[in-house]
Amino acid sequence: MAKKPKKDMGILEVEKLPRVSAWAWLRARFFAGMVIALPIVVTFAILQFFINYIDQRVVPFLPESLRPETYLNYAVPGFGVIVLVLFLTILGAITTNLLGRSVVVITDRVLSQIPIVRTVYSSFKQLVDVFANNPTEQFRECVLIQFPREDSWCLGFVAAPARGEVRSHLSEEYIGVFVPTTPNPTSGFIMFVKAENTIKLHMSVEEGARMILSAGLVVPEHPDVQAAIDAANDRQPKSEAGEPSSPEPDAEPGHEPTQDPDLK
Repeated sequence: MAKKPKKDMGILEVEKLPRVSAWAWLRARFFAGMVIALPIVVTFAILQFFINYIDQRVVPFLPESLRPETYLNYAVPGFGVIVLVLFLTILGAITTNLLGRSVVVITDRVLSQIPIVRTVYSSFKQLVDVFANNPTEQFRECVLIQFPREDSWCLGFVAAPARGEVRSHLSEEYIGVFVPTTPNPTSGFIMFVKAENTIKLHMSVEEGARMILSAGLVVPEHPDVQAAIDAANDRQPKSEAGEPSSPEPDAEPGHEPTQDPDLK
């Protein structure tokens, strides 16, 4: 006996999704959890490392009567950090006085006379003075320069225009660009190139540093892309928001209804 054909009830058939194995489901959930937890774990691990490092260097200099473990059965984490912050605050308050300035000048002269120490001390002192006393001399903007060959571009930070002997040999058109290495931006190259041969970027120095630290995996969003997204959202039809749609101006108007003369 032949089977009767099924009647079409107007119900659309939904395509069944392929089955996912238990192993694939567990693997996907595991990687999702790892992506969420990894930044948090790394952040707290780095903070714990620095706190423990400071505690191990600062707490041993304190007398037994000032150490928390003298009165407690365990060491207080971060106690060395608190002591260091208080010490630096008191040191800054002392050195701002006339007597403190005299001590700093004498110490600077003594350290500048020691053959090996003066090289390291003077270099770090100049670096600290640049960032502490001259905030305008920090990295200003991100640029692209051709390095190490033509048509090969590198991300760099504009340091300052060419000065001193470098400027006398080159010209005012040259600027100093620091090209850091990735993923360790503490090393790199200082290059003097013409400003017209660089490409200025919209990203900030902080965004450029994140891009270098991530080896190019973390890329800041370009303002033109965000502007295009905002423009697309603004062009959404008003009918989607629940507002009545108005007739188009090009549409022809309909005929007015006629009234039967017998009804008058």
